[in-house]
Amino acid sequence: MNAWLEPRYVAWIWHGFAMTLTLSVFVIIGATLLGFALALARSASHAAWRRAAAGYVLVFRNSPLLVQLLFWYFGAAVLLPDALMTWLNTPHVVAVGPLTLSWPTFEFVAGWFGLTCYTTTFIGEEFRAGMRGVGDGQYQAAAALGLTRFATFRHVILPQAVRIATPPLAGQYMNVIKNSSLTMAIGLAELSYSSRQVETETLRTFQSFGMATVLYIAAIAAIEVALLIWQRRGTYGASGASGARISRGGRS
Repeated sequence: MNAWLEPRYVAWIWHGFAMTLTLSVFVIIGATLLGFALALARSASHAAWRRAAAGYVLVFRNSPLLVQLLFWYFGAAVLLPDALMTWLNTPHVVAVGPLTLSWPTFEFVAGWFGLTCYTTTFIGEEFRAGMRGVGDGQYQAAAALGLTRFATFRHVILPQAVRIATPPLAGQYMNVIKNSSLTMAIGLAELSYSSRQVETETLRTFQSFGMATVLYIAAIAAIEVALLIWQRRGTYGASGASGARISRGGRS
């Protein structure tokens, strides 16, 4: 008996892996943008914005992700108008030059929405921690230079906050890839779902789930490598800038 999976089953798993990566990229982009806005709201001067942001974190961070995914898939189907649900479940194809874009399935949309809402709370807290990690002296120095509040945030606070928040953000991005496996509960044919289908048909548990495990590890390792490269470039850049300042000081 052949110990390896047949090519068509391998193709199923690769298709599921592509779906996992696509979903993760969409979630990372959406959650990063919303998380940054959430961090700003949590740090706003108006109490109403702070309370609304805190309430959002309370709801989405303290409830199970699986329950949220089931709510967005089954609950949204009940709350949305029938005409809209029919349109969402109908295949749509748009041709843009040589490219053909197809509208994603409702399972993908519900999974993307649920994962984004959940991940936004964690990414928002990482951004908030990064902004709070910037010392008060930076604000005072910017004020002494006559910078406006917006200019201070853009040119002084934000770059330092992003640098502080990047390592924990990378951890959250890794969690997105792992949490995407829960979307199999709503029928999305991602990597876990595909490997389960292959295992059901072939009864080769080790091969199907082993290949899925390797692909998950490879995707997460790619984020870790990207983080290491970013940190090394940042260290070298800072060292180079410091050296340039010393050289200029020595010439003066």
